[in-house]
Amino acid sequence: MHVFSGNFFLYGDMSSRVMATLKAFSPILEVYSVDEAFLDLRSLPHHELFSYGCHIKKIVKQWTGIPVSVGIAPTKTLTKVANHLAKQHPSNCYTLLSPEKIEDVLRDFPLQDVWGIGRQWSKRLAAFNMNTALDLARADMNWIRKTFNVILARTALELRGIPCLKLEDMAPPKKSMISSRSFGTPVTSFDVLREAVSYHASRLAYKLREQESNASLLSVSIRTNPFDKKGRFYANTHLIPLGTPSQDTTVLIKTAASALRVIFREGLSYKKVGVMVLNLSPETYAPSYLFKEMEIEDSFKRHSLLQTIDKLNHKYGKGSLVFASEGVRKLWHPKSSWKSPSFTQSWNQLPLVR
Repeated sequence: MHVFSGNFFLYGDMSSRVMATLKAFSPILEVYSVDEAFLDLRSLPHHELFSYGCHIKKIVKQWTGIPVSVGIAPTKTLTKVANHLAKQHPSNCYTLLSPEKIEDVLRDFPLQDVWGIGRQWSKRLAAFNMNTALDLARADMNWIRKTFNVILARTALELRGIPCLKLEDMAPPKKSMISSRSFGTPVTSFDVLREAVSYHASRLAYKLREQESNASLLSVSIRTNPFDKKGRFYANTHLIPLGTPSQDTTVLIKTAASALRVIFREGLSYKKVGVMVLNLSPETYAPSYLFKEMEIEDSFKRHSLLQTIDKLNHKYGKGSLVFASEGVRKLWHPKSSWKSPSFTQSWNQLPLVR
């Protein structure tokens, strides 16, 4: 057994490389999560899909070093079933295309393993003698809608091979964002805690600009270690509305520091801090305020400055340019004694071939 510290920057980078590789196989790609995506392969004939799936798996492994499994089916829900079976197949590729094969597979497929069902829904369905995916696929649609909801009815139709969930080639913008981190060692100082809050606020401001969104609300949460029996447990959150929806790093840092002052308590050892932005809206939407004159020229200058900082950090690496309030030593950073090497992000950590 091997123990590793989290290396989230590396995970995100490798995920981006895998998704970029998958994009070469289909013009329509939906990135579902950090390690999962849907591709549209409807232009290919059925008899070529298995070999094409094996080819995708081979190229992803060759270009990124990441092993993947490929499931192919006529709907997203059936594709998840096929992918589940692909993990157990010697080729790590599985196609679920003909009605006969779909019925045969669903007959023994546990209902709780169906995408979107889970343990709680499967318990409720078991009360109606529905225990397998095939039971749900064969159920009466009107009965499902009346007894449960339209979402479960869509799942049942998808299991029948009728597409109800389209591929989203453009991910919908997030409605909220959060940045949080547990500390490597307990933090007691307000100044150190403020540095951590400034760091998280800065990261969120960058993500907002990347998504081209503004935030209207910001919250800061802090807590001590709930497992420390010697110290008193304390957790609190404070929410502050922004006067004007913003993606400005300085605005978010100042607001986060103000929220921290409200909930900070002396004499406690803090274990975790988090900053969250909510009520996001497109940056093109700028509400007017009757009693507040907007300094448009100054706003453009600040936006240009922040874009320059983003470009330099993208060119020379994250953290090349930071705000002074984020601190330099970052004593609050988590321990990373067992972190895997960042081969894709640091020249110094590249493996040497002699």
